Amino acid sequence: MNKKMKLLIVTAIFAGGISAQRNAPPSTYSSDEGAKGFKKENIFIGGGLNIGFASNTFGVGGTPEIGYTVAQWLDAGLGFNINYASQGADQFYNGNVRIRNFSYGGGPFVRIYPAQFLFLQAQYEKNWGTQSEKPVGYPEQKYKYNSNSFIAGIGYTQRVVGQTNFYTMIGWDLLNDVYSPYRLDGSKLPVIRAGINFYLQPSRRK
Repeated sequence: MNKKMKLLIVTAIFAGGISAQRNAPPSTYSSDEGAKGFKKENIFIGGGLNIGFASNTFGVGGTPEIGYTVAQWLDAGLGFNINYASQGADQFYNGNVRIRNFSYGGGPFVRIYPAQFLFLQAQYEKNWGTQSEKPVGYPEQKYKYNSNSFIAGIGYTQRVVGQTNFYTMIGWDLLNDVYSPYRLDGSKLPVIRAGINFYLQPSRRK
């Protein structure tokens, strides 16, 4: 993804967010600000899809998650993933080797909301997977691996704590593990996710 495309995506997120903030409904977060302790109404579950792409490569996966609203500006939880990526054989790009990659894993995440419509996310992931490589005219080879990833991203949402919300995010794996599910044959794949979260005990406006 070139610099112009990245700038266009970020600009679109901010432009859409400014409009959403003007029309966003008030928070229905019902917990008392001074109350302490665990609150089951702060638990949310959900997840979505992630898509990555680069030259001659494609990746898709699912990302279920469970989290907890710590404060109006902070969520934390555990995210899980299952991913598939492929790269076609190309004599100029990868030595005429077809690659297929399947992986699964998960890890903790945090989301910080500097504005109601905007969040920053960081997530560590531990992944396990299987990769197959088939040079044109030769037998296929398979091997297993494990890897580490650290995904940093920026996202757009219409978040109202206590109510169902949708989100989109674009991120990047900041580590350089060659077996990362967000990396294929030396190419890093941007991590694009969209999903939905809902609270186990939705709050109601009074």
